[in-house]
Amino acid sequence: MDWLLSPQIWISLLTLTALEIVLGIDNIVFISILSGKLPLHQQAKARQLGLSLALITRILLLCSLAWMVRLTSPLFEIPTLGILHAAHPVSGRDLILIVGGLFLLFKGTHEIHAKLEGTDTAAAGALAPSFSAVIAQILVIDMVFSLDSVITAVGMVRQLGVMIAAVVLAIIFMLVFAGAISDFIHRHPTIKMLALSFLLLIGFTLVAEGFHHEIPRGYIYFAMAFSVGVEFLNLKARARPPEAGPVQLRQTYR
Repeated sequence: MDWLLSPQIWISLLTLTALEIVLGIDNIVFISILSGKLPLHQQAKARQLGLSLALITRILLLCSLAWMVRLTSPLFEIPTLGILHAAHPVSGRDLILIVGGLFLLFKGTHEIHAKLEGTDTAAAGALAPSFSAVIAQILVIDMVFSLDSVITAVGMVRQLGVMIAAVVLAIIFMLVFAGAISDFIHRHPTIKMLALSFLLLIGFTLVAEGFHHEIPRGYIYFAMAFSVGVEFLNLKARARPPEAGPVQLRQTYR
């Protein structure tokens, strides 16, 4: 247990926890959108259960490091066109990223279409999703986001205890702030539309990574942060009282 007294270990723990929180924001957005389809008294339970499942999934993946190593090894190869190009290897991780990315693209497109066409409110009363169906969708996407999170942890730290501690701290942080983030998203329709567009961006990124086209995460997070910043300025501008025009000024003076 001497490694617990090492300052480098604590720095690694803090750094990895921060990265896990950043990677978990995507998960919170997705869980918030899905849980928002449930009745109000079930939404908090769905968020807590979804994040708890994410924690269990991450810990199980971390405890099966040998399986994780095999997951990144090629399962088969796809022949490419051209004589000079080698075959494209496909691993289990690639398949999970591609399927998860396609699921996000489908779900984000479906939700945006429902919002624009107004079919979400009409269908809400006719066919509300069940609690188990929402949890099943959360579990599927938890597996995709957990894979990315665990691979990041394995690449940064060697000690299993540090990895598990960082994941637990990140999930606790998300459990504390998931309700506030979810309420804010549902209070502002434009923020929800922006969150759905982020799902499309993340889905496209996952599919690209599944085909070995790495997109630097810094670019993705900068684009998302810039969009959120612009939207906050729009919200602040809309909250200001309208400025008095010439007609209003003349009436005031009279």
